[in-house]
Amino acid sequence: MDRAIDVVNMALELFEPPVYVRKEIVHNRYVIESLARRGAIFVDEVESIPEGSLTIFSAHGVSPEVRARAAARRLRVIDATCPLVTKVHLEALRFGREGRTVILIGHAGHEEVEGTMGELPGRILLVGTVEEAERVEVLNPDRVAVVTQTTLGVDDAQVILNVLRRRFPTLATPASDDICYATQNRQTAVKRLTQQAQLVLVLGSDNSSNSRRLREVAESYGARAYLIDDASAIDLAWLEDVECVALTAGASAPEHLVQDVVEFLKQAGAQTVEEVESVPERVTFILPQELTREIARRGEDRV
Repeated sequence: MDRAIDVVNMALELFEPPVYVRKEIVHNRYVIESLARRGAIFVDEVESIPEGSLTIFSAHGVSPEVRARAAARRLRVIDATCPLVTKVHLEALRFGREGRTVILIGHAGHEEVEGTMGELPGRILLVGTVEEAERVEVLNPDRVAVVTQTTLGVDDAQVILNVLRRRFPTLATPASDDICYATQNRQTAVKRLTQQAQLVLVLGSDNSSNSRRLREVAESYGARAYLIDDASAIDLAWLEDVECVALTAGASAPEHLVQDVVEFLKQAGAQTVEEVESVPERVTFILPQELTREIARRGEDRV
């Protein structure tokens, strides 16, 4: 998610505003408002963008049909799709070429799900619950594959996957997990934190799937949990009779908002602050080629 935010910031620096962004670049209200103040214009569809304009596709990915519509409007596109989402798209295409029915574990209406399903229109079946996994019907039970939305709850996705494996014993799966490593690491950390904390605060917006999953994980492990956009959303009544508060953040929440909450809790009486890291995150992704080419061109121009 940080990569997608960096892409918009760099585009605003390299090119003159406005820079159009299809959908929210990430699902975080603070980030969207900050970028809008700098000159980013967020739209729902490419038809709202003036022909020939610079356009960024969000981290959640788009379908080939959206790419075709953008090309028809001669839009100059920078693709900020998360590489992990691209991985899911490529897996779905590979399974489709193998003649398999593809089942996508995900949430209906989510932008990432819409983009993935658009890779094989009418050929991907969406399953979002155990009940749906029990009911889903396929043409050939021996030729079924599964992919997963990257921001799901790890435990919830695993339960659904177990049902599909029971129903379709030859189920084909990706070589590595589809769920984002940052999403998995944060959920693992929350499980550990609930062993001590009675209250969990999750920094993230309500339309952020990975942030909502963090709240759900905390609640499922016995803690009270609230989703907050920033420190101003904290109700002091939540802190009454609480000995330990855990703080986590969705993948797109800026670090300075985390520090603002830490400072708020100190002012409210927190005596010690301990940072818990479940798994070190050292994964980095390269920038979109549209940006790297422009950076290289400007460097050459200055020589």
